Amino acid sequence: MLKKRDLHDCQALYELMVHPDVFPFVRHKAHSYEEFLFITKQTLEAEEHGEIISRTITDEWGNPIGTINLFDVQDNAGFLGTWLGKPYHGKGYNQIAKEAFFNELFYELGIERIFMRIRKVNVRSMKAAEKLPYVTLANETSKSLYEEINQKGDIYNLYEISKDLYTLYILRNGQELQEEHLKEA
Repeated sequence: MLKKRDLHDCQALYELMVHPDVFPFVRHKAHSYEEFLFITKQTLEAEEHGEIISRTITDEWGNPIGTINLFDVQDNAGFLGTWLGKPYHGKGYNQIAKEAFFNELFYELGIERIFMRIRKVNVRSMKAAEKLPYVTLANETSKSLYEEINQKGDIYNLYEISKDLYTLYILRNGQELQEEHLKEA
């Protein structure tokens, strides 16, 4: 479901990114294919320098369908950013990609905290984030970061996914699956 970013995927990703239902939510917007190619090259360089972790989300057949990123990486933390092409919305790819990405970040790359900033007017996204048992509202616990992302006004809520809470979720979820399997046997 995830693979390292590759310039060969740029044409397909660009066509998915420019859809009007996707484009407003992309952090690094490109207004032409050439600009998207340039931004992707910059992303690959930034990853080499440890500033970003970026992956292409693929479907079952390995076709590129979106990207998932950890931006502004420092002190074993960063900001999550993800987008999927419109034809892939609501089909479960986002959840699968996030879990694969979180596993890589926490258990292979040494990341300890993932932050999400969600616009306060985006009630749907806030409710979705708050439903996840490993997500906490971090407006108070990371007050300086909360104030930094809201320098231009009270725009965002800050959410955090810690390695500890995510690991607890994985362990509990795995335990529940084992218990269900034992009941069926």
